[in-house]
Amino acid sequence: MTYHEIKPGKPLQPYVKCYFVYEADTAVTFEDTVFPSGSTEIIFNLGSGNWHTLNGETFVTTPPIELWGQLARPLSIKSTGRNIMLGIRLLPHGAAAILNDNISLFNNQVSSYSDINGKNVSGLHNQLLETSSWSKRIALVETYLLQQLSLSTKRLPKLAVVNNLMYALRHQDIPLTMETMAARYGITARYMQQLFLQHTGLTPKLYSQIHRFQKSLQLVTTGDISLTSIAYECGYADQSHFIKEFKTFTGYTPSAYTPAISPLTLAFNHTTQEHTETI
Repeated sequence: MTYHEIKPGKPLQPYVKCYFVYEADTAVTFEDTVFPSGSTEIIFNLGSGNWHTLNGETFVTTPPIELWGQLARPLSIKSTGRNIMLGIRLLPHGAAAILNDNISLFNNQVSSYSDINGKNVSGLHNQLLETSSWSKRIALVETYLLQQLSLSTKRLPKLAVVNNLMYALRHQDIPLTMETMAARYGITARYMQQLFLQHTGLTPKLYSQIHRFQKSLQLVTTGDISLTSIAYECGYADQSHFIKEFKTFTGYTPSAYTPAISPLTLAFNHTTQEHTETI
């Protein structure tokens, strides 16, 4: 398979982490597991194959335009046929700039984005299918997102607060209570919780857990760092706490995990800055 990322244009960078292109080399069927990442994604399926997600004990075919909500647990997927995807990976608060909904409503599921945003996105999907130029496809997506963003001006001040809170959670040297952090912005801890959940799909605690899990996943994948060192590096209280949380998000202990378990996760984590294109 081939996978690469494209940086969004400057006006969308506060909300879009990247666009990504995935192309299967063959039509071979394979299964994979997707782990919580802290991002929501909109994915346009442009190939002749299909993706399926595990629902109970049965795989269910995903819609042509997928909205991946926030995951708090691993999700099994299956690829059949030759799949080609163009994805929009949104920053945790980015979906709230595009969707006029409570983002937590989409948690732990893959929804039909065309059912949510109607004819405009269905028309965009048809345009993407009709052009073979990836640069033109990205330009079409950017135009659509800018139109959606123009409808969200009233929500942008709240999104700026959420973005600042996320930055504080990622960079705090000394853990702060939710009350202390909320007080910095003149809000209550309860309102901060509601604001976070509505606009990212995550609570502040879960956001922090997924952020440090993703960091630990990259270190585990390298395979040359002790579990104790990883736990310390990622801010876990101890090794047992790290192992428990890692298993919650992957289904495996760190020592049992191998990159072969999730080739897609490996591809995503190994996409470096120099492989990321700029439009």
